[in-house]
Amino acid sequence: MRLIQIGIAGWSRAGKSGVRGHVASPALPRPRLLRSLPVLMLAVAMALALMVLAAPALTVSRVLGAAQPAEKIRIAQQFGLVYAPLSIARELKIFEKHGLQVEWRQLGSGAAVNEALIAGQVDVGFMGIPPFLIGWDKGVPWKVAVGFAEVPIVLVTYREDIKSLADFTSKDKIALPSPGSVQHLLLGMAAKRELGNAQALDSLLVAMAHPDGMAALLARRDITAHFTTPPYGFELLSRPGFHAVLTDQQAFGGRFSFNVGVVTQQFHDSRPRAYRQLVAAITEAMNWLETHKKEAAPILAPEFNLSTDKTYAYLTWPGVRYTVEVRGLMKFARFMHENGFIRRLPASLDDLAWENVAALVPPGEE
Repeated sequence: MRLIQIGIAGWSRAGKSGVRGHVASPALPRPRLLRSLPVLMLAVAMALALMVLAAPALTVSRVLGAAQPAEKIRIAQQFGLVYAPLSIARELKIFEKHGLQVEWRQLGSGAAVNEALIAGQVDVGFMGIPPFLIGWDKGVPWKVAVGFAEVPIVLVTYREDIKSLADFTSKDKIALPSPGSVQHLLLGMAAKRELGNAQALDSLLVAMAHPDGMAALLARRDITAHFTTPPYGFELLSRPGFHAVLTDQQAFGGRFSFNVGVVTQQFHDSRPRAYRQLVAAITEAMNWLETHKKEAAPILAPEFNLSTDKTYAYLTWPGVRYTVEVRGLMKFARFMHENGFIRRLPASLDDLAWENVAALVPPGEE
């Protein structure tokens, strides 16, 4: 590059010198002008040749000089079709497009993601609202950066005699990702309404990652029911002899964000460029998936060991929405505070979410 720049500077001086000589030529004796003309033409020709050769290199030099190094970030996710936008972003290199280099970690529960963020092992964590609120209540300096998805969550059993929460006995076991998970809180909401106590079924809970819970329920061993997300819930309900006892909409009473992207204050404040790039990349991936589900199906099918047709059916299942809008933060917080899951009640959405999130919350759905 240095040689090219010297060449360009040399050409610039030669060009200017040639032009000055040409403009001043009427004052020179004609024979001298004629003698200098071949030299002038040669200088111009050399200058033009150097310009042609140097221009591409100069352009590359300017581009490389303007390009900034990729921001390295570490992202933690869990299992399930809810994380399809991250798979799409990896496949389509959307993070790279926005100047990010990502290191991935897949963990079995929101609690595990919570711990990884607190320990500084990851920069960005995708988790349910309840695990996020539990961390916030304990003083973890983090907030929601982006909404992630809305998906049907269903409590499935093979037991014909279990039609409602009241039919579970002390001999039964209910699998869900972890205490404090979205499923746990939805179960608590339904238990409060149906049984009068949000913790009425807590003694029956067994922590299992979604793939393990589905395998156990299909084998009809160790557990009686599994509170799970797509595609596991869809797969269970497609098998003979399995039915739903409770859905997320029945428990919550409306729409909510199943998952949110969370970053710490340290990341948000010290790496504003990476934060903006993260939000932009997630938004693009979500928008692409929501509007290109047919194209997304063959990309996602191998990851979940499903056919392309079945993956497409699950992506278009009623209630599956990939959106960065945030719903349900304050409603979850109020319920958890009223029923002893958290001690502190946030004064407003500003306590829980970064500045860009307010625009992503539909009116009345905080």
